[in-house]
This record gives sequence, C-alpha cells and structure tokens, in this order.
Amino acid sequence: MLSPLLSPSMMCVDYARFTETLALFADLGVEYLHVDVMDGVFVKNYTLGTDFCRQLRRLSPIPLDIHLMITEPEWKIAWFDVQPGEFVSVHAEATDHLERALAAIRQAGGRPMAALNPATPLCALDYILDDIDAVLLMTVNPGFAGQRLIPATIGKIADCRRYLDERGRPDIRIEVDGNVSFENARRMRAAGADLFVCGSSSVFSGDDLAGNIRKLREGWNA
Repeated sequence: MLSPLLSPSMMCVDYARFTETLALFADLGVEYLHVDVMDGVFVKNYTLGTDFCRQLRRLSPIPLDIHLMITEPEWKIAWFDVQPGEFVSVHAEATDHLERALAAIRQAGGRPMAALNPATPLCALDYILDDIDAVLLMTVNPGFAGQRLIPATIGKIADCRRYLDERGRPDIRIEVDGNVSFENARRMRAAGADLFVCGSSSVFSGDDLAGNIRKLREGWNA
C-alpha cells in the first residue's frame, strides 16, 4: 500500500489565521492543499476559484490538489494555470468527455485524477486507467461540508483498491473526501485509501492543528 498523504481542505480554513496556518502546514510536512471548486451547476454551491489557486501558490510551497466540481471541465483546465506535480480531479459524472478532460490536465503538467460520486460504479474507470494518477472516491455526496459518511463507501474503497491491483495498477492512489474524521480515516486507510482530504471533522476540529495532524498520522500507522 502506498504511503498516506494529507490534503487539508482549504474550504475549512479560518481565514483570520490563513498565512499562519499555511506556514504551520509547511513546517509539519503537509503534502497537498485541497481546493474545492464548485460552479453552482454540477453541485448547488459556489466555493473557491482560479484567483484563490493563484494566491495559494504565491503564499505556500505546498502543491495544490484541485477538485473540480464543475460541468464540462475539459474546456476549463487552462483557467487554473495547473503547475507540475499538482493533482487535478474531474468528475466522471460532470462530462461526456472524461478522457479529454484528463488529457488536458496531463498536457498542462498536472497529475490527473478521476472523481467518482458515492453511487457511481468503479466500471467508470475501465478505459481510463492509463490516463490517471489517482482516483478520488467521494464518501459523501459532493457540494457541502459537514456531512456524515455514507457507510457503503468504506467497502467501495476496498473494492477500488482490489480493482486497481488486479489490473496491475498498484501505483494509482485512492483519495477520499467526505467526513474524514480521525476514526473514519483509520477505517479508510485500512480499506486501502492513501490520500486524505481532511476538514472540519479532523484537521480543523478545534484550534490544535498540529495536534490534529499528529493524531491523524498516528492513526494511519496504528
């Protein structure tokens, strides 16, 4: 199993402590910064956008993990000025041209990731395994923070890890997003996840960000 990586959700940051938080994340070796981009169409919410991504890159050396919850992402990848090493995820449900969207990310220098909603079957990945570096499994329905884990998604993580390994792709990471609490993170890790989007139920629960990150990592290694 690949080593676990942390991707705190920038949607949950206390903006009064924004630069302080970014500096702390860098000091603690946080691997990615997760940026949720919602267009009000694919999901009924608006969140972070292109200018936010540019400012993050200016303020922090940590690479971005951009989650595009937007329609027809294949035509919009260039808007985000994707940098080498950044993950960019596009939803299989948001486009009729998933391969084109993934190819646009790769051409821009990013690491393509296919995102699947909780009820979307793994067979959506059948013909794109050569086009992706990771799979993002939503463990809640996308669009809003603070939701409860959908229990069936723990089994889906295990099924996805088995699906990838059986096809000779142990190198493809599995990212999880949605109610990644301390306890759920341990269960997700045991099921095969290795990239964790952590928000209000773990990293940003309370004021002790360093302690929360330490607790998460200890749980993965238990």
